[in-house]
Amino acid sequence: MRVDGAKSGIDYDPSSARKHEAMRRFLLAIRPYLRERYSMGPDMNTTLPEIDSILQTIGIPSAKMAVAAAQGLSLEHFQARYRTLQEKVDGYTLGRRRSGHGVAMACLAALEHLGIPPREARVSLQGFGSLGSGTAISLYRAGVKIIAIADKEKCLLCRNERGINIEQVLEHTSGTLLPRLSRPDWEYDCAEAIFTVPADVMIPAAVENAIDCQRARTLPARAVVEGANLAAGPEAERILNQRGILVVPDFVAGSAGSLSVDGLFGPPEPPSARQVLEHVERRMRAIVSEVIRRSRRDGCTTREAALAICSEVIPEPDSRPYGHFHGNQG
Repeated sequence: MRVDGAKSGIDYDPSSARKHEAMRRFLLAIRPYLRERYSMGPDMNTTLPEIDSILQTIGIPSAKMAVAAAQGLSLEHFQARYRTLQEKVDGYTLGRRRSGHGVAMACLAALEHLGIPPREARVSLQGFGSLGSGTAISLYRAGVKIIAIADKEKCLLCRNERGINIEQVLEHTSGTLLPRLSRPDWEYDCAEAIFTVPADVMIPAAVENAIDCQRARTLPARAVVEGANLAAGPEAERILNQRGILVVPDFVAGSAGSLSVDGLFGPPEPPSARQVLEHVERRMRAIVSEVIRRSRRDGCTTREAALAICSEVIPEPDSRPYGHFHGNQG
């Protein structure tokens, strides 16, 4: 994609009653960039509707207005596509699903490499915020058995052969915390228990450094798909690689937000929400497969392989972000 990446954050209590005031001051400070070059997305303790509602008070219709400028779209045509984020696919909006869907597709690509059919796979998931729950929805739809989920307080463990019923969990979930439901084949443990559950794939989708060196030495998984940024530090990743555990790096598995914008704004005609998710699936599975293939061919780690692929992209300074390079595949 003809875009670059960055992170910004506010060191402020997210539970404070003055949270929105702090966000508004920050957004005012970067307003020129939001109009021209910075397509903002949400991360921890924020949502896109929350960001958009604050931006509208300072005269910016959307956190994605830089995309409209880059694509040369009128406000009317931009908003027509942007509303697709509110369109539902299988009961959940595209905005809710898009980033987690990409992590789930990275997981499916890893399972394919391991030779494990989705319906036979066992997956553990750390984090049940927007990214974790979105990942769970798509894996559940694909028939994958999610056998354990952890939030910051507890771990839900499933003791049946079908895995956790994600729709049942979501029906009773408020915010980012898992509900405490009484089910004969469910039990709860401390949050750290998620790192002791034997699984084919473990997905850290919450905080950075979730997998430290100690956990990396004992993690009972065949693959780790890093949904969260910096989910495993460099030394922890080195240990996982030494143990022969397949790692899908964070900047690969976590790229679905940009992939979805590519799928939403790249095609000549406005796509449906389902078509955007299909675009994310095609691109993510192809990317992860190529990274793994390159890693095996060159005898390097998957992170090194992914960085090598990035370094081979030929710069096109005058090309248009989203749509010029890959838009016809959207």
